[in-house]
Amino acid sequence: MAETKREIERKYDAPGPEFRLPDLRKVPGVADTDARGVVELDALYYDTPDQRLAAHGITLRRRTGGADAGWHLKLPVAKTDGARDEIRAPLQDTVPPELTRLVRAHLRDTALVPVVRLRSARDVTLLAAPDGTTLAEVSVDAVRAERADGAAATAWTEIEVELADDADPAVLDRVEKRLRKAGVDRSAASSKLARALAETGAGGPATAPAAGPVTAGDHVLARLRAQRDALLAHDPAVRRDLPDAVHQMRVAARRTRSAFKTYKKVLDPAVTAPVAEELKWLGAELGTDRDHEVLTGRITGRVDAVPATLLLGPVRARTKIWALHGVRDSRERTLGVLDSARYLALLDALDALLADPPLLPRASRAAPDVLARAALKDRDRLGARIAHALSLEPGTERDLALHDARKAAKRARYAGETARPALGKKAGRFAKRMKAVQSLLGDHQDSVVARDTLRQLAVQAHAAGESAFTWGLLYGEEHAAATAGERALPGVWGRAAGADLPAG
Repeated sequence: MAETKREIERKYDAPGPEFRLPDLRKVPGVADTDARGVVELDALYYDTPDQRLAAHGITLRRRTGGADAGWHLKLPVAKTDGARDEIRAPLQDTVPPELTRLVRAHLRDTALVPVVRLRSARDVTLLAAPDGTTLAEVSVDAVRAERADGAAATAWTEIEVELADDADPAVLDRVEKRLRKAGVDRSAASSKLARALAETGAGGPATAPAAGPVTAGDHVLARLRAQRDALLAHDPAVRRDLPDAVHQMRVAARRTRSAFKTYKKVLDPAVTAPVAEELKWLGAELGTDRDHEVLTGRITGRVDAVPATLLLGPVRARTKIWALHGVRDSRERTLGVLDSARYLALLDALDALLADPPLLPRASRAAPDVLARAALKDRDRLGARIAHALSLEPGTERDLALHDARKAAKRARYAGETARPALGKKAGRFAKRMKAVQSLLGDHQDSVVARDTLRQLAVQAHAAGESAFTWGLLYGEEHAAATAGERALPGVWGRAAGADLPAG
C-alpha cells in the first residue's frame, strides 16, 4: 500500500567533489550534528518517451539502497517553495498501479519507460535541536547519472537539505545562510532528474524561454495554458482526496470555458465549442462531489449553532448519515470520471487546441484594447442579468435568475483576471469587485440548495416519527439569509458597476 510523506528540501551545488560541510553547529538553533555515514543509492527514473512527467516537475523512480528503498512518486506542492509530496510504494519489478493512476492524466495511453539511472554516494548528517529532536537532514551526494540507453553519462556533487517532520521551515533559511558563507549556491536545477536529463541529453535539445505575452491572442493562450496545467496538477490531488482539490479542478475547467466565451472574437468558437461542451460535462461531474462538500459544511454549521434546547430529535445523527451517504456516492462517481476515456479525450483535445490554436484576426491586435472591451462587455452582461432578477417577485423564478447572474459574475471576474497581466492593478480591482458580486450570489444559491435539502430531511424525519421542528428552524434561517443577500445586492453591484478598465 502506498504511503505519503511531505518533503520540503533545498538543493545546492557543491564547489567540487572534495567539498566538506562547514560546521553546522554554528547555525542558530542547532545544538549538535550527527554524522550517519555514507549510503549507496541506485535509482532508475521512469517517464514517457516525450517526458511529460518531467515537464510538470513530477518524478517517478525505483530506488534501492537506504532506509526507504521502493517506488517513489514525487508531486509538486503548489505555492510552497521546495515542497513535494512523495508517495511511496513497496519495491517490485514493475510500476505499482496505485502510482500509475496518480499520473494517468499525463500518461493517458502512453507507456512509461526508463529514462535515466542515478547512482549516488550519500553522506548524511542530522541537525539536532537543544532538546535532541531532529531539525533537518543534510546530505552531500556524489552523483553519477547515465541515460537508460547508456549513450551518455555525467557526474556532479550536490548538497541537499531536507526539513524534518514538524520542524520550523525557518531552519532552512538559517542553514542556507551558513552554506552561502562557505561558498555554496542554490542549484539551478529543480531536481537531480532535471539536471541528469539536461546534462546527458536525455531531455532532448534545450529550448529558449518563451517570450512574454504581447498580443491579445498571446494573453488568452497564456490563460488557457495555465488552466490546462491546473487541471493536470489537481488531478492527482482529487484522486488522493485532498482538501479543496475537487473545487480547484472544477475552477480550472470553468475558467477555460469562460475564456472560450469571453474571447470568441479571438479564438474561433466553431473550434472551441466542442471542447467547451466537454469541459461543461467535466465541471458538472466534479460538481457532484464539490457541491455535496459545500452543502455538508453549510448544514453541519447550522446544526452546530442551534442551542441545545432547540435541537429536538436525532438531528445530528440524521445529518451525519445524510452527509456520509452523499460522500460515498459522489467520491465513487468522481473517480469513475477521472478514469474514463471521455476525460482523457478531453485532455487530448485541450492539448491539440493549444498546439494549433484557432486564432481569429483580432488575436493579433494589441492586448489592452481587446481584453478591456471583452471584460467590460461581460460586466454589462452581468448588470443586465441582475436587473432582470431584481425585477422579479421573490420566489423560484427570481432564484433561478440570480443563479444565472452568479454565472455571469464569474465570467466577468475571470475576464478581469485574464486582463491583469496586460492592464495591471485596475484589472485586479475589476476582478475583485466582480468577485464580491459572485460571492454574494454564490451564498444566495447555496441557501437555495440548502433549503431544498433541509425540506427533504424534514420530510424524512417526520416520516420516521421524529420532530421536524429543528429542520423548520434551519429552513427559516436559510430563508432569512437569502433575503438579506437580495437586499444587499444592489449596493454590492453598484460598487462593481463603476469598475472601469483602460483600453490601449
